[in-house]
Amino acid sequence: MSLQKFLKFRDNRDTPKPFLEHIEDLRAMVVKMAVVLAVCMAGAFAFRGELAAFIQAPLLAVDPSRVDNLQSLGVADSMSISLKLAFYAGLVVSFPVLLYFLAEFILPALTANERRVVLLSAGVGFGLFLCGAAFAFFAVLPVTLEFFFEDAKAMQWRPTWTVGEYYSFTTQFTLGFGLAFELPVVVLALVKVGLLDHAQMRATRPYAIVVIMTLAAIITPTTDIFTLLLMGGPMVLLYEGCIWISRWMEKEDGVSVQNP
Repeated sequence: MSLQKFLKFRDNRDTPKPFLEHIEDLRAMVVKMAVVLAVCMAGAFAFRGELAAFIQAPLLAVDPSRVDNLQSLGVADSMSISLKLAFYAGLVVSFPVLLYFLAEFILPALTANERRVVLLSAGVGFGLFLCGAAFAFFAVLPVTLEFFFEDAKAMQWRPTWTVGEYYSFTTQFTLGFGLAFELPVVVLALVKVGLLDHAQMRATRPYAIVVIMTLAAIITPTTDIFTLLLMGGPMVLLYEGCIWISRWMEKEDGVSVQNP
């Protein structure tokens, strides 16, 4: 199969198709996504040493000597952790292509306006995900690691972390922040298609904060209030920003709005 055919968008966007043909399209989409993800994972696995060193960067930023304290307690830790890192890295690298294949399957069933909203939301969402992940990895994670290190010492314990726990915490923390930064995309997409408006967002602000904090508690890899606030706080600020943006969007569309 040529690359052009592999990436070809379906042409029959507005033509109804039999159910079995939709199933065939779904199967083709899943196969192509699996192939791309597998290739990206294999490429990432080839650089597993560099990936491991990169994930250790927040710990090095706090204290270079602490990397030497990471302990490998499992026989297959080197391989299992390498596979997990390759999966996460491959998923991030291949995400735009995976999104393209998903759009190829979904967009023919949408109207022209809905297609524009979906494509714009996908592009902005991926950018926000990268911003959230970078913010967590370079700004929040070093502070969080230092907090837990010093907190363990305050309890008269020796903070010796295993490589499995460290890499799991770091990747989940970073990906969790990336997902949390998707909130504006979801909210503004709902505003754009008319399912949500500025007034509703203002009226439901207290409930939204409760939902945001609940989601932050679910996403965060730990149960401490410090990490919860580090993730929930920016999400609340993003929601407040969405209120102002939705107000501007409604003004652009000629909708009468009240001051927040």
